[in-house]
Amino acid sequence: MGELVAITLFLGAFTMVFGIRYLSNKEKMAMIERGINPGVGRSAPKPYLSLKFGLLLVGLGIGLLVALASVRNMFGSDMTHAETSQAVAVYFGCLGIFGGLGLIVSFLIEKKAIEKDKF
Repeated sequence: MGELVAITLFLGAFTMVFGIRYLSNKEKMAMIERGINPGVGRSAPKPYLSLKFGLLLVGLGIGLLVALASVRNMFGSDMTHAETSQAVAVYFGCLGIFGGLGLIVSFLIEKKAIEKDKF
């Protein structure tokens, strides 16, 4: 049964990659037929992308540290199975909250920089 799952996953992944490449090629050929340059409009530079990912990772790191401190203070070192599942919820909650806060801070910094450049 395990072999069947592995084969199915491999074939599904191969089919997906092949389909994406095939449709991308078909789209480019249609653009060439219409006289449109297929390279235009692709991959516009995103100047604040590294800031966004950096602050997201900082937020996730802070979230992990806060979750670790919270779990250690709430449950101590010896945890039962029920407490372990609650600790997992604390970890995911802190990751979501602090990762989101990192993205909000990134947005505010980008907004301030864009407004500064406008005037």
